[in-house]
Amino acid sequence: MRRLFRWFFRLVLLLILLGVGLLLPVGYVEMACIRQPVEAEYTALLPEEHHRPESRTLLTYPEWHIVHAYDDYAKVIAEGDPHEFGFIRAIRGFWSSLCELSYASAEHGGFPDETKQMVYTIGVSFTAEMLAKAAYEETLGRLAAMTRESPRAPLDVVSARQAAEYAEFLQQVPWYQWDFALDAQELADNTSGSLRDTERLLALSLEYGVKTLYAGVIEQAVANVGADALRLRMVVRDTTPEALAEYEGVTVIGPLGDGFEIETPRYRVLTSLLQQMARDGVNFTEIAGNDDILLTATAPGGRVNDALFSFPRQGHDDFRHLILLKVTELAQTLREMRTGPLTLEHIHDY
Repeated sequence: MRRLFRWFFRLVLLLILLGVGLLLPVGYVEMACIRQPVEAEYTALLPEEHHRPESRTLLTYPEWHIVHAYDDYAKVIAEGDPHEFGFIRAIRGFWSSLCELSYASAEHGGFPDETKQMVYTIGVSFTAEMLAKAAYEETLGRLAAMTRESPRAPLDVVSARQAAEYAEFLQQVPWYQWDFALDAQELADNTSGSLRDTERLLALSLEYGVKTLYAGVIEQAVANVGADALRLRMVVRDTTPEALAEYEGVTVIGPLGDGFEIETPRYRVLTSLLQQMARDGVNFTEIAGNDDILLTATAPGGRVNDALFSFPRQGHDDFRHLILLKVTELAQTLREMRTGPLTLEHIHDY
C-alpha cells in the first residue's frame, strides 16, 4: 500500500511539474511583454458598430503561427521524417513572436483579457502537442524509421499528404472541423503491414483519435459562445461602385469620405481579395475602423526594415517577417511585393 501511495504521489508531482512547465511561457509574457495601453488618436470613418479592436490584427497572428507550423511540418515530412522537424523551434517561435506582438499591442488598444484567455489556451495546447510529438518522434518514431527497407514506407507518403492537406485546410477553416477519423481510416486502408507502417498506423491513429475527441469539445464550446463574424467593413478609394461590385463576395454599401464603404469576407479570402484590388489600382483608407494592419511576408534574407519579428521557416529556404503598416500604405506595399524580394503570405484582419 505504501509503495502504491509513493507511485501515486510521484505521478501527481510529475503532473504538477508538467503543468507548471507549460504555464511558464504565459508567466513570462505577462511579466516581460505587457505594457499599459496607449489611447489611439485615430478618428474612424466607419460607424462604431462596424469597428473591430485594432490590437486583434496583431493578436490573430499566434493562431496563424500554429497554421504555419503545420505547413512547415508538412514541408519537412514531404521528403523527410517527423523527427527532422524542429518541434522546440516551433514552440519558441510561438512564444517569442507573441512577446513582441503583446508589447506592440499597447499602442493599438492593448491585450484584452478575453483575447489573452484564447491565445494562452491555444499556446499551451500547441506547446503540449509539440512536446508530446517531439518525445515520441525522437525516440520510437525514429527507431521505427530506421527499420525501413526503402526510403519511404507507404504510410510515410500518405501521412505527408494528409499533413499538407490539413495545413491548407487551416488557412480558412477552424481545425476542429477537419475529419481526423477519415484520415485514420485512410491509413488503415493503405498500410503494407511493415514495421514502419504498423508504427505509423498506431501512432497517428492514436493522435487522430485524441484530436477527434478534443475537436468535439471545442466545437461545442464555440457553439455555446458563438462563432466570430465572417465579414467586415472597410473604406476604399480610387475606384467606382460598379468596379467594386465585380469582386466576388464584396457588397457595396455606399459613399463614405473620399471613397466607398464596402463589406468583404475575412480570413484567407480577404488576403486574396486585397491583393486583387491593389493590382487593379484600388487604395485602402480604413479597415474595420482601424488605420494600422499586420501582414506576414517571406523573403530570402533574414532582415527586413521595421519588421516586428523575423525568423527562418522550417522546410523552406527563407524567413518569415511580421510587418505592421498603415492601412493607407497597404495597397502600394502589395503592388511593390509583386516584384520582390518580399512575398506576401497573409494579411491579418481583426
